[in-house]
Amino acid sequence: MKLYDALQLDPAALKQKIRAGESPRERAYYTFTLILRAVLIVAFAIVFISVLTQLFGAENSPMAVALFCILLAIRFVNFEYCIGDSLVSLGVVLLILLLAPALAPLLPSGLVFLVHFPAFFLLIYLTSQKPEFGNGGLYGFAYVYVVGNPVSGELLLQRAWLTLVGYLICAAVLWMKHRHQHQQIRLRHIFQQFHLSNLTHLWQLRLALGVSLALTLGTIFQFERLMWMGFACSSLLAQYPYSDQTKTRFAQRLIGVLAGCGVFFLLYECMPPSLHTFLGPIGGLCLGFCTDYRYKTALNCLGALMVGAGIYGLEGAILLRITDTLLGIGFGSIFAWLFHKWLVPRVLPSSNTTGAATDPL
Repeated sequence: MKLYDALQLDPAALKQKIRAGESPRERAYYTFTLILRAVLIVAFAIVFISVLTQLFGAENSPMAVALFCILLAIRFVNFEYCIGDSLVSLGVVLLILLLAPALAPLLPSGLVFLVHFPAFFLLIYLTSQKPEFGNGGLYGFAYVYVVGNPVSGELLLQRAWLTLVGYLICAAVLWMKHRHQHQQIRLRHIFQQFHLSNLTHLWQLRLALGVSLALTLGTIFQFERLMWMGFACSSLLAQYPYSDQTKTRFAQRLIGVLAGCGVFFLLYECMPPSLHTFLGPIGGLCLGFCTDYRYKTALNCLGALMVGAGIYGLEGAILLRITDTLLGIGFGSIFAWLFHKWLVPRVLPSSNTTGAATDPL
């Protein structure tokens, strides 16, 4: 396999090729590819986000991060309908990411649900007709992240220009990679076939409703670093196939966060202060080797806590990360149980909702 083609594989596929290698040379080749892939992704992330931050302001780096994640994913995963409608949908998705964080603070805290639910549901519905490809988690992360970092005034105008630039880049990649796929499927067909008896649509509703309620409650009670709670809730509800069981993801998320906080504490205390800024990139580099959700959760803590430590101090950031995680997965678990107990029997009275979703098309 050529190096370029090997670099397109995910860590799980590369690790499988390493294990299945018939010679030391072949195993070394795929090991090198795995390392190179991780380094290139981190390097590209640093350059991409740094350039956009320099152009549009440090306060808009969350949108730059969201655009980077979308750009990486959109190379491989499309929206499952024709390219013309997909380009329009991509514009709508980025418009949601731009406007929802600006509109929510304008409402009384008890009414922010009126922004979050329709925005989040439309975001997920437009992008996640095949949830097994991971778009639900990706776009859910992007929404919660930008909502947790709103801007206004001149900064909002700069974010709008950043969003336009991001759209042009992502749209070009979407067109180049996916223009010949799903040519006979229009977006209107997707909307026409919406029904809660379809497990994919039921999953979309549960994810949007649960995360929107979590963000609303967090706003009402003024939780610090609300987005950390949102990430935890979203990660639990985004698990697919749809299932009423959340214990496994609950435990994985909690273990990952506790481990990540412990590792961050040790590194932060042992490393010279001048090297603390490297903790985020180190976490990102190590993510390139991970396939286990617990390890990914732990490594994601490094960058998050590095930012949090600058605001709340080391102990304060760690305590807040753990508290917000417990609130997010605790609420998500209770909500999932209520959702499954109250709504599901009314739309799927005789169906098994622990299996894979049906194909919406």
